[in-house]
Amino acid sequence: MAETGVIGCGCRGVTGGNFFHPGGFSLKSCFLEQSTKRNRNFFRSVSMIPPSKRGRFITKWRSVAGNSRIFSMDAREKSRSFVLVSSRHKRVPVFVMMPFDTFGIDASGCPKIKRLKALTVSLKALKLAGVHGIAVEVWWGIVERFCPLEFKWSLYEELFRLISEAGLKLHVALCFHSNMHLFGGKGGISLPLWIREIGDVNKDIYYRDKRGLSNNDYLTLGVDQLPLFGGRTAVQCYEDFMLSFSTKFEPYFGNVIEEISIGLGPSGELRYPAHPSGDGRWKFPGIGEFQCHDKYMMEDLMAVASQEGKPQWGSRDPPNTGCYNSFPSGVPFFEEGNDSFLSDYGRFFLEWYSGKLICHADAILAKAADVLRRRQEDEKSSVMLVAKIGGIYWWYKTSSHPAELTAGYYNTALRDGYDPVASVLSRHGAALHIPCLDMADSETPEKYLCSPEGLRKQIHDVSKKWTIQVTGRNTSERFDEMGLRQIRENCVQPNGDTLRSFTFCRMNEKIFRGENWNNFVPFIRQMSADM
Repeated sequence: MAETGVIGCGCRGVTGGNFFHPGGFSLKSCFLEQSTKRNRNFFRSVSMIPPSKRGRFITKWRSVAGNSRIFSMDAREKSRSFVLVSSRHKRVPVFVMMPFDTFGIDASGCPKIKRLKALTVSLKALKLAGVHGIAVEVWWGIVERFCPLEFKWSLYEELFRLISEAGLKLHVALCFHSNMHLFGGKGGISLPLWIREIGDVNKDIYYRDKRGLSNNDYLTLGVDQLPLFGGRTAVQCYEDFMLSFSTKFEPYFGNVIEEISIGLGPSGELRYPAHPSGDGRWKFPGIGEFQCHDKYMMEDLMAVASQEGKPQWGSRDPPNTGCYNSFPSGVPFFEEGNDSFLSDYGRFFLEWYSGKLICHADAILAKAADVLRRRQEDEKSSVMLVAKIGGIYWWYKTSSHPAELTAGYYNTALRDGYDPVASVLSRHGAALHIPCLDMADSETPEKYLCSPEGLRKQIHDVSKKWTIQVTGRNTSERFDEMGLRQIRENCVQPNGDTLRSFTFCRMNEKIFRGENWNNFVPFIRQMSADM
């Protein structure tokens, strides 16, 4: 459920990420700084919920995101971050995501586009229905498949030409993850083969859980700055891929490609793979498990704990956290006892765990913004940078928000965990891509304390605070009138602003069935009219 592209979703393999829009925002240098004993700055980008709303809680722990410190922007910095033109779009362009099995591997091991003729007909039908564009996943495991720095773009040249000739725009999602778990390991797109060869020798380039089980859908962020990939770090690999893409498709920028998202984690989302559904370890509504047991993450945790004068805190993640399918009740860490998430150690660990994720986003988005800035000379050719987060809405109504904590969002009843995420996006001029636009609290199991509506409202509030644009997607496949109406209504923010765009997950044969098509076409036309 969680790893199907959107957490809790039937919308498979959706990727996300972020890209750049020029126009004069001041791109600051990457704000990751080596920590020392004499230079310990508080994690000021964290937003504490006002006591009048969520109770009293003052943290004493500094940022412990590895060997880095994260700094918030002051009011002057914030005013210089790029704000996209027009905060009140009266229409919401709809992108339809390509089928999750668009690409296959032929008998020779080379990637190919499947069902090309049927795809061409489908694109024409969507254009006639009023669809604005197509969302396409550009897979690292296809383009740089066989050898490092050997980029093969011919498949995407063909696909982009088809979409452009159909009169449709593009949202491009640069995917640095695998979707093989959707196919039981017998299909789908893996990470590049040369990366997998390195992983066969060193499994610690992947995330690990507390039992040592690895997840090879995405490289652990513990290797972001380690030259383990032919002398390159993981961040340098992502940057080289982005540079090659921007060189190859620069003529499409602005006139065909309108949005580009950068994969920041599993399914393209900025999160840890805490809820893996492909191998049977997790099922909804389990709280998930912390994913920091590869040797590189554990070495970082030990170093930071020693810097804080608590070396005993660096040898493990919190005890008594349950397992993938636990409920929060009866799990000590997610309750309010002495050894809980409210303890000194609990706050230390959660700030380190979430802070590493935020540093990861900052490093990659800084590269992405810089790459596209070099390619875009004026606003007419601008492309919007977009970042995707996961929609972890179960157990949202608890105090500890355990499913969000294991995924890397340090969001509780006492702390706004999405505020530091939004501040990083604001710094790099990126829009925030949110899930769950088809969902209502009334449609979720009450006993699991779900609240997609509460999650959406919280994210809307922080996006308004940081003056960043919002785009969105559905989480479940909906063709019924009520579901489509709910999407349309949720595309209007509480303050009256509309979302910048909406991505429908996703194109398949169901969308063209009689009743579904008869519901879908009016939905598209209503989204294209004044909201």
